[in-house]
Amino acid sequence: MAFPLKFTLVSTLLLLAACRSDPIQFHTLTPAQVGDHSRTTVGVIQIESISVPPQVDRAQIVIRQGNSGLAILETEWWGATLVDELNSALADQLSNYPAQSGYSVRVDVQRFDSVPGQYALMDVKWRLRSAGESEPARVICRSTLQTPSGPSIDELVLAQQNNIKRLAALISQAAASKQAGCLMPVN
Repeated sequence: MAFPLKFTLVSTLLLLAACRSDPIQFHTLTPAQVGDHSRTTVGVIQIESISVPPQVDRAQIVIRQGNSGLAILETEWWGATLVDELNSALADQLSNYPAQSGYSVRVDVQRFDSVPGQYALMDVKWRLRSAGESEPARVICRSTLQTPSGPSIDELVLAQQNNIKRLAALISQAAASKQAGCLMPVN
């Protein structure tokens, strides 16, 4: 084979290898259902709205780097935008708890931190109220939920799933409580 032909062939192969991209991995905050799938939606607390900080409300997973850095992971994505993932996951978790009907919750995520090898953190303000528009808030709370995490993205997602499960438990307990007030996060 002549040198120019070899050079062209090698150059083409290197160029094709450089254009190769890693496949996108999709993750969800809604855990897989195990056991009885016939849950009822009677008495479930309705979600009015969920908001998240704009820097993390995207399809790509965002992680913290160091004290002030953020990294957008181009090959690790949520199944939907983060706010939609949170809405689905929280609704799913709230359906696990029997609640008096007629309550709704508004969730404002202040921080949604994911630090590989350290922790997943959600700092959330939430307001539980009777479903009627004229009713005042029954409870207005702020909950900081933090779960240790391993170094992989899968472990970070599982830790955030745990935070959502704990948030749903707090909201459900507040709805079932005879007293208005915030409860401490459950482990």
